[in-house]
Amino acid sequence: MTIAKLHQLLDVLKFEGMTQVIDQLIADAEKNATSTSQVIADLLEQELRYRKERSLINRIKNAAMPHDWSLTTFPFSRQPAVDKRQIMDLANIDFIRRGESIVLIGPPGTGKTGLAIGLLREALVSGCRGRFYNVQDLLNDLYASLADRSTPKLLKHLSRFDILVLDELGYLTLNAEQSNAFFKLMAERYQAGKPTIITTNLDYPDWYSLFDTKNMLDALLDRLQHRCVTIHIKGQSLRKKRE
Repeated sequence: MTIAKLHQLLDVLKFEGMTQVIDQLIADAEKNATSTSQVIADLLEQELRYRKERSLINRIKNAAMPHDWSLTTFPFSRQPAVDKRQIMDLANIDFIRRGESIVLIGPPGTGKTGLAIGLLREALVSGCRGRFYNVQDLLNDLYASLADRSTPKLLKHLSRFDILVLDELGYLTLNAEQSNAFFKLMAERYQAGKPTIITTNLDYPDWYSLFDTKNMLDALLDRLQHRCVTIHIKGQSLRKKRE
């Protein structure tokens, strides 16, 4: 079989990883008298490596993170209010397996979003599927879904993510329909054992200023805090210039 025919078959089968290396592997095999089984193994390993890389690229793209941040770039030295050891312990993503949510509470600029994105990225690298959302954007999507009655489909989609980041709970304008949809999303994720990372400038008692329905918020907080790591960041804004 000719090399051209092999390339044609690999193209039909969409074995892009193999396509990238087959010419070199065959040339090396002929030069070094490599066994057929070894060549096949090398081709399969390259294909597997390629697919894992593409899968990670797609997971990162679909997560819609607004910044290319990671825990390795987080300025822990400039934010002593953050316990680096605690964050790095969370970075092993065992909290996802346990179904534990994370709530980051602190003033603007203290690094909440950076930590949330960093933890989300660690989860994606480990093979989890995740999504970043500004809370207001999420509420807008949920509200828009009411018009075409696609809310159940959207909630089902959001509930399937291994991890969901909801950023900036506190800068909100909510109506009753949005509140109901938000409560339902959080309830479905809790029941499915899917953790959520929430960043907010409001401590839990202040959440009542956002939602009119006290009983529903009571139920939300009861579920959320049942399996949750709460991190208070009482530090200065990282946006301030260092003196």
